[in-house]
Amino acid sequence: MATLKEFFKADHFAAEAGVELLEVRPGYARASMEVTEKHLNAGGVCQGGALFTLADLAFAAVANSCGKLTLSVTANITFLRPAGRGMVYAEAVEVFPHRRIPFVEVKLTDESGALLAVLTSSGYRKESDLPVEGLE
Repeated sequence: MATLKEFFKADHFAAEAGVELLEVRPGYARASMEVTEKHLNAGGVCQGGALFTLADLAFAAVANSCGKLTLSVTANITFLRPAGRGMVYAEAVEVFPHRRIPFVEVKLTDESGALLAVLTSSGYRKESDLPVEGLE
């Protein structure tokens, strides 16, 4: 049986985008992505969908850290400044750990710690247990 961190390696879209889950513990997750040429839009900055993918994987990790399958119901991202090439980090915190409808905030920062975007998302927690044993 895999850990939750290993479970999310099967998120093929995020993996193709270069997203890596760095840490997961109850109510908290951290992920990263190196912005490369393939992530840049026509304006020369990181495409918003790539940043959303990073934030979404961090959301998924923290929302599922309770061991129950939790799927996103709503998600809203606000882009505050553009991201260029280099590392981007997503730090997700479950700010309202409801048994059915958890609420999560994800902050995206660059290598210098500058805030790039904030994603807020709620999920729906199903009765289904995840096929994982532990988080890390």
